[in-house]
Amino acid sequence: MRINAVVFDVGETLVDESREYGTWADWLGVPRHTFSAVFGMVLAQGLDYRETFQRFRPGFDLESARAARADAGRPEWFSEDDLYQDTRPCLKALQGMGLWLGVAGNQTVNAGSILRGLELGVDLIATSDDWGVVKPEAGFFARLVEECPYPADEILYVGDRLDNDVRPAHRAGLRTAHIKRGPWGMLVAADPELREVADVLLTSLDELPGEVSRLNGNGNGTGAKAANGGKGVNGSKDMSAAVRK
Repeated sequence: MRINAVVFDVGETLVDESREYGTWADWLGVPRHTFSAVFGMVLAQGLDYRETFQRFRPGFDLESARAARADAGRPEWFSEDDLYQDTRPCLKALQGMGLWLGVAGNQTVNAGSILRGLELGVDLIATSDDWGVVKPEAGFFARLVEECPYPADEILYVGDRLDNDVRPAHRAGLRTAHIKRGPWGMLVAADPELREVADVLLTSLDELPGEVSRLNGNGNGTGAKAANGGKGVNGSKDMSAAVRK
């Protein structure tokens, strides 16, 4: 089917979270380099990222700490400066192609307010807190499809994580794009499963407009299928842009 809608994850897809995790290190009173190293170790072990906080402060409660930071005038925050440099050019190009655009990820209500304040020019901004359901739960993607004016197989979901983004979106019947950046994106880049469930493999959002055009039969892309000699990312022949893997 033709891609008529593109929906983006937030962290490490549109927003560089380096500064935000740095502020968590500051809050915990540990060097940022140390926090980053332990964070990477936790992810490499296949653990939830929140385990990082437990390594420094056993019994740490993230929600309570978020409230404490807000009360102290040091809330979780990001701004225009934290958007990846390719975010706005990509959104503008996709808007110019007449696509319906959304942003939906595991984020707080506060993060949703910040995103809306950035005026990204998209049709939907929603967070897991808004919907009361988190990725990778099937209900998150079911709600996403409900909010979008197009069926699942006409929606491309773009994210950096295999476990939270690409795999569950694929299972929900959406088309999928993986971007190789951020801790999760780098860790799973060589995972064979990624090549089975991603329609597109990106290293930058600059590549996405061309990949959407390719999927819609309007040009040659540089993503997973194009790089595989015209075959699907799992090696099967890509007979038509309308064929869903």
